[in-house]
Amino acid sequence: MRGHPRIITMRGANIHAKVCILALAGAFLAGGSNVSARAQHDTASDIDDGGRAFRDTCANCHGPDGDEVAGIDLGRGVFRRAKSDQDLIQIIRNGIPGTAMPATNFGEDQAARVVAYLRSVAASKRSASGVGTTDRGKAVFEGKGACSTCHRVNNAGARLGPDLSNIGQLRRSAELEASVVDPGAEILAPNRTYRVVTRDGVETKGRLLNLDSFTVQMLDTKEQLRSFEKAKLRDYGFVDTSPMPSYRDRLTAQELADVVSYLVSLKGRVTP
Repeated sequence: MRGHPRIITMRGANIHAKVCILALAGAFLAGGSNVSARAQHDTASDIDDGGRAFRDTCANCHGPDGDEVAGIDLGRGVFRRAKSDQDLIQIIRNGIPGTAMPATNFGEDQAARVVAYLRSVAASKRSASGVGTTDRGKAVFEGKGACSTCHRVNNAGARLGPDLSNIGQLRRSAELEASVVDPGAEILAPNRTYRVVTRDGVETKGRLLNLDSFTVQMLDTKEQLRSFEKAKLRDYGFVDTSPMPSYRDRLTAQELADVVSYLVSLKGRVTP
């Protein structure tokens, strides 16, 4: 199951914004806040920027779907106090007196982009595959799906694909489902396959480990460490397609839901 996470950091706002989003949970009415005129004009770029801030500063506590704090579901618009987006923007910027929510160094536009992202998530389906069971998903992952032949989870499995041990902290369930059914739709830069062809026509593909001015180091499909001198290569570069097959027709709807549930559960802790 390739097509996996990137980690984007925004160090300056990290600590304050993390507390900020925790206070979001106490800020909205459940499903009843008004969408501001500003929100109607948010661009895809605004939403992406807000999403990066959310993933970097909030997912550790709320999870990428925003539902890991009891009674709160940021990904579905379940909040408590504020009646408008503008109320929330002010809470993000100014904090809530008498609570653990401090003022932040977010400008109004940055705070608005975080709100725009949360609105976008709440307006979209989180997953189309339904409700799954983690234990069944683990069994499919290791059995029928044969995912362990490429991916590693908690020190078990192969290293050909990205390590998935903490994928549930980094990706929303809808994104994980999309990666399973259409792995080639979005291939993040760190997860692209690399290809080299020697002067005598021998091709090697694998996971790029290092690339400098003179050499290429990669892990080939047999998990062997390989090193090549660029001067002795006929061709080299990234492959545009994903080596991972689509599981759209390989798994039933229930099996897909179970696998997504299992992936969401992977938070970097050893699972039984």
